[in-house]
Amino acid sequence: MGVLEDFGAWVVYSLIGMSRGDPLAEALDFFIYDTLKIFLLLFFITFFVGILRTYVTPERIRDFLAHRKYGMGNVLAALFGIPTPFCTCSVIPLFMGFIRAGVPLGVTFSFLIASPVINEVAIVMLLGLVGWKITALYIGIGFIIAVVVGFVLGLLHLEDQIEEFVLTSKISTVAENSGKEVLSLSKRASLAFEESKEIIKQVWLYIVAGIGIGAFIHGYVPQDFFLEYAGPQNPFAVPVAVLIGIPLYSNAAGTIPIIQALMAKGMAVGTALVLMMSITALSFPQLLILRKVVKPKLLAILVGILAISFILIGYLFNYLLQ
Repeated sequence: MGVLEDFGAWVVYSLIGMSRGDPLAEALDFFIYDTLKIFLLLFFITFFVGILRTYVTPERIRDFLAHRKYGMGNVLAALFGIPTPFCTCSVIPLFMGFIRAGVPLGVTFSFLIASPVINEVAIVMLLGLVGWKITALYIGIGFIIAVVVGFVLGLLHLEDQIEEFVLTSKISTVAENSGKEVLSLSKRASLAFEESKEIIKQVWLYIVAGIGIGAFIHGYVPQDFFLEYAGPQNPFAVPVAVLIGIPLYSNAAGTIPIIQALMAKGMAVGTALVLMMSITALSFPQLLILRKVVKPKLLAILVGILAISFILIGYLFNYLLQ
């Protein structure tokens, strides 16, 4: 990573000839370095996980979780969600597939919460950006929220809040049938490579946009702006972060550069993590898609429980890390 950092500085200050301390130069340096680093990490980690996913398909996950009881089922579902970076567009077929396979509603939500909030791309990027301690906090917070929220939803017995077509639609995807074919390692690698390219095609714009926002924040936005609205002196910084995250849309990979820049400007760790979780688990586009498969009551309960959970966790970690 040091080579990439040196390369960014060389392009900005030597090749282009910009001056150190110039906000535009600092923003451009940040943009070049983070773009190269994140895309390299994204490719290698998605390639590795792509190979793993040729062994563990969504169909096998659903079969394993089907008819599992709450509690342990929620834990297992959240654990499965961590290495499966499904995007928002996958919510509907995954939700339908899990429910039709007999996976309890609460267990299903533990998986669907853990999958976007915690994934291998975010973990690797956080390790490179903020170190293992904050990364461990991120994983722990996301895992606890996925398990607890799924468990609570299971206790509420809201199965009648699932839209009727979910129970009658037929799910047929390539992923569900891929486990029937015996694949060679080279074939698995080829599939993983193609999947890596496909994932990058789908998310590159969001990553670049996220890095661009982070670069702008890094170079131009005064520190006092964030300290005023989301700094340690504002007792309402955490709920404000949750509200800010809802209208935004990005995956964890695109959000992390923004979070890094905000933390560098003085935002507390707990507040920053809550903002990232709000963007990845409570974004308005994702809620719109979920509304297609669940009724308003269940959607409102899910949003309320997640928002309260994020706020409590944010305050807790801000207190522990002050």
